[in-house]
Amino acid sequence: MHKRRNVAEHLPDKEKAWVDAKLVKAFGHPNPEQGLCNAKSLAAQLLKNHRGAAASLREGLEEMFTVARLGIAGRLAKTLTTSNPVESMISIARATNRNLTRWRDGQMVLRWTAAGMLNAERSFRRIKGHKQMPQLVNALRRHAHPNTATDTEPVGTAA
Repeated sequence: MHKRRNVAEHLPDKEKAWVDAKLVKAFGHPNPEQGLCNAKSLAAQLLKNHRGAAASLREGLEEMFTVARLGIAGRLAKTLTTSNPVESMISIARATNRNLTRWRDGQMVLRWTAAGMLNAERSFRRIKGHKQMPQLVNALRRHAHPNTATDTEPVGTAA
């Protein structure tokens, strides 16, 4: 959703509908490689008249299909493909640090950033689709070790 909004911000009103329809089709394609190909094709098409929209679409485009490539679907996929949890954590961390005006060094920045993230942790909720986490762990294991990992390995064992 955020990617679609960001691309639309760079388009005139008359172009928004057809571009959004192509984005929905690309991001929802059952084959992630074909969806990525369609999105890249759209970016090339936009490059001619809407450079900002093309640049916005290309930014992080490969990563947009990672969850689909891993074969994750359902509620967990929806949770993992949104930036809302990260944006919420960043917002809370900024609020924690907002009154700090004199940063002494990089270590101080790291300490206060960590403090802000620990503060944000208090508002974390259970991940929607958390029951699918073993599926995600197995998919990541297969991706990291394609010749050795199997779906029958217990989640707690090392590959």
